[in-house]
Amino acid sequence: MDPHDHFMQDKINALVDRQLPAEQHADVLARLATDPLAQHAHRAWQAQREALRALHRPLLDEAVPATLLAAASRVQQGRQQLAQWRRWGGLAAALLLAFGVGWLSHGQLGGLTSLQMAAAPARSAQAFVRQASLAHAVYSPEVRHPVEVPAAQQEHLVQWLSRRLGKPLKVPVLTAQGYELVGGRLLPGEGGARAQFMYQNPSGLRLTLYLGALDTAAGAQSASRETAFRYSADGPVPSFYWVDQGFGYALSAAIPREDLMKLAELVDRQL
Repeated sequence: MDPHDHFMQDKINALVDRQLPAEQHADVLARLATDPLAQHAHRAWQAQREALRALHRPLLDEAVPATLLAAASRVQQGRQQLAQWRRWGGLAAALLLAFGVGWLSHGQLGGLTSLQMAAAPARSAQAFVRQASLAHAVYSPEVRHPVEVPAAQQEHLVQWLSRRLGKPLKVPVLTAQGYELVGGRLLPGEGGARAQFMYQNPSGLRLTLYLGALDTAAGAQSASRETAFRYSADGPVPSFYWVDQGFGYALSAAIPREDLMKLAELVDRQL
């Protein structure tokens, strides 16, 4: 075999890796039968493949850890959901769909039992944190337009979003933790307007704080803090969320749970 016959080498390599199309098997095997150099290459690559398999055989024979299978399943589900949301037309369509479903459920509360009524706040909070995760997944990869108003106009940003959400807002400072404010934007939500503040660390990792008023059913549990911090992986990225005096907060980022919890506690103290 001509050592410069890269095409034939690729065919033999594919044969060894069992990736050669079936209709090409006969031609490659015929070449091997008449070409000593091709036979040598085939034997060498076959021996290399078997050596690598022998080296890693203990790992190949082990069962895949359950935790890894669960993580892979969550990642795959998140990718499928995000792809579907993007096919529907991006964030606007997805959030409008979530809003519509939530409004339909809200309109049917009059016919529900007391037990179902009691579960409504939990469902509202779950919808809230899912929307937060979705908003993070859609906007955090953006390079040119990740926010509507940049951090350089922070005073205007806070005044604008406070007016639209009907509540004086504060922008938590996370500089000591390595995150600088990128800016923020206004978003639609099931119970009304939502705000999203985005932060970024020097490596480019972004986290978002999503906040807004929940409906009256979710805010009627008490006049103070209604929920402790809760973790949610039900979405493209994980989030910690909590509700305080009828106002919901969700911090989302693709970071370890313990790190996200510490940041959520810090954000809450500043709010």
